[in-house]
Amino acid sequence: MSHTFHIPVLGLAYSVDTPLKVARYGITSVISIVDDMLIERMRQLHTEKNNEPYIPISSKETDFRSRRITSYLNLVNRMVDEQFSLMKQENFDEGTDITRYFELLPDTSPLKTKYMEMLAAEGKNRSVLQTELRTEIQKGDIQVNIMAKVDRMGLNPGGEQISDALSALSGFANSELTSAVVLSAGMNPRLYSHLENFPDFYPNQNKEFKKSIILKVSDFRSALIQAKFLAKKGLWISEFRIESGLNCGGHAFATEGYLLGPILEEFKLKKEEMAIELYEIYSKALSDKNIGNIPPPKIKFSVQGGIGTADENNFLLNYYKLDATGWGSPFLLVPEATNVDADTLKDLSTANKDDFYISGSSPLGIPFNNFRKSSAEKQRLERIAKGRPGSPCVKKYLSSNTEFTEQPICTASREFQNLKIKQLDETGLSPENYKEKYDEITEKICLCEGLASPAYLKNNILKPKESRAVAICPGPNIAYFSGSFSLDEMVKHIYGKLNILNNIQRSNLFVNELNLYVEYLKKDISRQVKEINDKKVKYFSKFCDQLQNGIDYYKQLIPQITNQTDAYRDTMLKEILAIEAQLRLLHPINS
Repeated sequence: MSHTFHIPVLGLAYSVDTPLKVARYGITSVISIVDDMLIERMRQLHTEKNNEPYIPISSKETDFRSRRITSYLNLVNRMVDEQFSLMKQENFDEGTDITRYFELLPDTSPLKTKYMEMLAAEGKNRSVLQTELRTEIQKGDIQVNIMAKVDRMGLNPGGEQISDALSALSGFANSELTSAVVLSAGMNPRLYSHLENFPDFYPNQNKEFKKSIILKVSDFRSALIQAKFLAKKGLWISEFRIESGLNCGGHAFATEGYLLGPILEEFKLKKEEMAIELYEIYSKALSDKNIGNIPPPKIKFSVQGGIGTADENNFLLNYYKLDATGWGSPFLLVPEATNVDADTLKDLSTANKDDFYISGSSPLGIPFNNFRKSSAEKQRLERIAKGRPGSPCVKKYLSSNTEFTEQPICTASREFQNLKIKQLDETGLSPENYKEKYDEITEKICLCEGLASPAYLKNNILKPKESRAVAICPGPNIAYFSGSFSLDEMVKHIYGKLNILNNIQRSNLFVNELNLYVEYLKKDISRQVKEINDKKVKYFSKFCDQLQNGIDYYKQLIPQITNQTDAYRDTMLKEILAIEAQLRLLHPINS
C-alpha cells in the first residue's frame, strides 16, 4: 500500500469520479453506487472527454441499473489503467506525474526512501533505481460503497421486482475491477446473502480475491455479528473500517454513548481472537462449498471520522495498531480531487463551527450532518415561506413511507409533507407544539437531487430544468480548515509536512467527539422530556454511563499520547473534566 490514508465515500457525487483524479498516485478512494442516473451521466461525460463513442443504457432496458454501474466502473478502471501506464513511462523530471507520485508519499514509505536514493544516485545506478521504482509503484484502489439501508424495491421493465442495493452489488460484482465493496449503515441480510452469488468474492486458484468486502462499523459487537453472518456463507471481511458515530460526514449513526477511543481499544485487544474465530467459521463454510482451504487471509483495520492533524493520525495508527486512516470531509476543500461547485466551495471555505450541525434532514430518519449555508437548505426555507414545503420527487431512491399511500413515497417530498401537515392541522395542538411538529415534518430535504447536483454544476452538465440546489454533509471537523487546497497541500498536511488548519483552537479528536455526544444527548433529552417514562430514563442512564466509561478511559489514555506536549495533554484533561461536569447534570439519577 503506497499511502496510509484513503478518501472515504463523499455523498453521491462528491467522490463519484475521484479515482480518476487520485488513483494513479497510489491513493485509494470510494465511489457511491447508489444513483445510477448520476453514474450514467458521469459515464457519458468521461466517455466523451476521452473521445470515445457513448452508447447510452436506457432505463427501459432489462437490468439497466446494474449494467449502468458495471459500465461506469469498467470505464473508470480502464481510464485509471491508461493514466497509470502513461505515468510509468514518464521521465523523473520536475512537474511529471511520476515525480508527483513519489513526492506525495510519506517519508516512512520504503518506496520514498528508494526514491530519495535515486535522486542522489548518478549514471547506471540511477537508471537501475528508476527502473525498480517504475516496477514497484501501485495504483490506489477504486472502491465502491453501498449504503445497506438504501434498498428500495421496484420493478424492472420486464415486471420483475428488483432491489436497489442488490442491483448495485451486481453492478460492482460484474465489473472488471479488482477491488472492494464497502458495506455501510448496518446489516441487510438480503444484500449480504446476494454476495454468495458471485465467484469473485471467493478465493481463486492463487488463493486471492478479485473482489473483497469491507465493513464500515461503529462498534466491535456489531462488526463481529456481521462478519460471522458472512463467514458462515464463506465470505471473508478484508477490512473493518471503524467510523466515529457522530464526528463524521453524511449520516450520523450515533451509538448509545460508546466513544471512538474505547471502541478502538476493544478492536486492538480482541482483533486476533476475532480473526481466529472468523477463520474457523469461514474455513468450514468453504469446505461445505467444496472450495479448497486457504491460509487465514489478512484482515485490515482502519479508522475515520474527525481526524484533523498529522499527530492525531500518527497516534491512531501507532497506538491502536491500525493499517490506515480515512480523511473524508477535508477533501471537499480540494477541488482537483472532488466535485464541489464553486459557490458551495466558497461557502465551505469561509464557514465556522456554528455552520455545521446534526439535523433531522434525511428522509431515512437517521441523524444527518448538515451545512446551514447550503443552497438546498436555503431552497427548503424559501419553499416553506411560499407555503409550498417539500420537494418534487424525481428519483425516488429514498421512497419508503406508506403512511398515506399504497406505494412508498419520500418524507422529503411535497406530496408527503402536504398530507402530513393536513393531518397535523387536525390535532388541535398548542401553537408551540404545532410549530415543533411542523418543523420536524418540513426539515427533510431531497438528498437524491441535492447530493447529485454538485457534479453537474462542477462539470457544466446541468440540464435546464434541473435543480441547482446543493446538499452537502461534511463532518464538523471541516470547520477547522479554511480556504481551498491542492492535493499536494492536503496530503502534506496529513503526513505532517505542512499545517493548513485555521488558527482556531482545536481540541483533540476524542474530545471533539465527546462534546458532540454530550450535545446530542442534551437535545435528545430536551426533545423527549415531555413524554419521559421509565424506558427512556433507563436509556438515558445507560447513555450517560457509557459516556462516563469513555471519560474514565480517556483520563487513563492521556499520558499515553506521547507525541504531544505536556501543555496539550493538560488542556485535553481540563476539557474532559469540564465535559464530565456537564454530564453529571444530565444523568437522570442526578436530575
